[in-house]
Amino acid sequence: MNLRDARIEDLESIVDIYNQAIESQFSTADTTKKSINDRFEWFHKHKSYKYPIYVCEIENSVVGWISVSPYRAGRKALRFTAEISYYIHKDFRRQGLAGELIKFTTEKCKELNYKTLFAIIIDKNIASIDLIEKCGFEKWGHLPNIADFDGLECGHLYYGQRIKE
Repeated sequence: MNLRDARIEDLESIVDIYNQAIESQFSTADTTKKSINDRFEWFHKHKSYKYPIYVCEIENSVVGWISVSPYRAGRKALRFTAEISYYIHKDFRRQGLAGELIKFTTEKCKELNYKTLFAIIIDKNIASIDLIEKCGFEKWGHLPNIADFDGLECGHLYYGQRIKE
């Protein structure tokens, strides 16, 4: 397993993995598959020196990724806070890769001078809840019934962790 900065040539795999999450429901609030073109601008907004994307690579194939994104971009008082989002290829789930990505990213975010990380998880995504808690994140909030998946409502859980004082 190799964890590294994402490169533009990884975008196809990143989009494929994200689309698997959309198909599975409750892993993201997106409900429509994305194309490479849809994610091109998003990818380029994630600069490695501030808001990186990291990939997990096995045998030269990207099998998972994690992104660091701004929280309320442009609001200076929130500059030390970032959101993480992570996704694993369906054939590689439950092998500890997401946990390794989260731990790796947490350490990198300390180097980037973040003080707080958080993740927003759909409240029906029990596997992700269990994982983020194992990685030391605590439940900081719940927005009930704000997502609607074709009539099935569910909420968003906010999990956070102070990584640097």
